[in-house]
Amino acid sequence: MIPVTRDASGLAIPARVLAVGAHPDDVEFGCGATLAKWAAAGAHVELCVLTDGSKGTWDPGSDLDSLVAARRDEQRAAARRLGVAEVHFLERIDGELPVDRATTEALCAVIRASRPAVLLGHDPWKRYRLHPDHHAGGRLVIDALVAARDPHFFPGAGAPHRPDALLLFEAEVVDHVEVLDDAAVAAKVAALLEHRSQWRSTMGITADGPDAASEHAAFVERVRGEITAAGGEAFKLLDKL
Repeated sequence: MIPVTRDASGLAIPARVLAVGAHPDDVEFGCGATLAKWAAAGAHVELCVLTDGSKGTWDPGSDLDSLVAARRDEQRAAARRLGVAEVHFLERIDGELPVDRATTEALCAVIRASRPAVLLGHDPWKRYRLHPDHHAGGRLVIDALVAARDPHFFPGAGAPHRPDALLLFEAEVVDHVEVLDDAAVAAKVAALLEHRSQWRSTMGITADGPDAASEHAAFVERVRGEITAAGGEAFKLLDKL
């Protein structure tokens, strides 16, 4: 059994951070409090969303162009809650995220431009995950990291850059936990709630329903309970990159 790192400091505060999620709100669920903790301590934090979020509704009559625009706005608002300095959108089609040369090069260019000391993304090896974009998003982070560090991959995508550490959220094997204070957890909750288009489908909150207040409270309790149970936000840490 690999020991889990649970010291109060976690990793040293990185100077620069990039977190990559398949959809708007994935980063907030996976590592939002860790990003808020680091941003509050002075880290420069950037975020990259791989898809347009166009499948993120249960309403078959929804106008998808309006949904995509709303989800971009929600993501920017959520990023502000976390202290994120910049959000990148790769705009691949939700549910159809390709692990291909063009998308790998685009993410490689973001990594090389943002030059993170710590890169964060989905664990591509997580078993029994239903959503294909989470698998693809994790694979793209790995592929783009390898490309970003080596000069002969995509020479037109910027100068090579090798992060010091990779943290995978939704991890199959957890060996690192970032311990969090109340302010970081509160920022995560506030950021998640900015994704109002996802209240019903992802958070179980019916915005205009009679039980909205209790559903809202239950969601907040769920998020806080998961963090308490894990001792913080849980990751697989790779530091030999």
